[in-house]
Amino acid sequence: MSQADEKETILSETTEVQCDSDNLKLVPVSESIRYRKRAQSAEKKVETLAEELAEAKSRSSEMANELGKLQVEQQLMRKLAAAGTIDLEAAALICKSKLETDAGADLESVVEQVKKEKQYLFAEAGVVGTAKKTSGAKDRMQNSPTNIERAAKKAAKTGSRIDLQEYLKLRRNFI
Repeated sequence: MSQADEKETILSETTEVQCDSDNLKLVPVSESIRYRKRAQSAEKKVETLAEELAEAKSRSSEMANELGKLQVEQQLMRKLAAAGTIDLEAAALICKSKLETDAGADLESVVEQVKKEKQYLFAEAGVVGTAKKTSGAKDRMQNSPTNIERAAKKAAKTGSRIDLQEYLKLRRNFI
């Protein structure tokens, strides 16, 4: 033991003897310094943990807001698809802008309003997912055989290479 340690123990023993009557116990200086450092480091940890908690709570609230927005968007997409939207993305953008401007509106009323205002975004009542034929497209007659079908039957019936080659030429034009 060094002399400083011996002096500390002697001082602490003498002070303990003197303070026993007062029921007080004195702690050596080096030990009190150690306790103070531990308390200061604990206080720093508490501060950093409090900051981390506040940050986590703010991130949690941001994520909750984003989740709510995504759920509303998903419900909007479902309602628009059920309404027979042709261009889902355009209709969704229009509905989102209407929802942002009119905070009290519900999804169904916004979809109905867009359906009335922008009829071109929605399919007609009986026709969902079919395109109109252009003037150049002609309806195919159901019962009459086409040239390809006739050539295929002729090639199968005769087995001739010339008939088969004629069928393949016709088929190549359409496939």
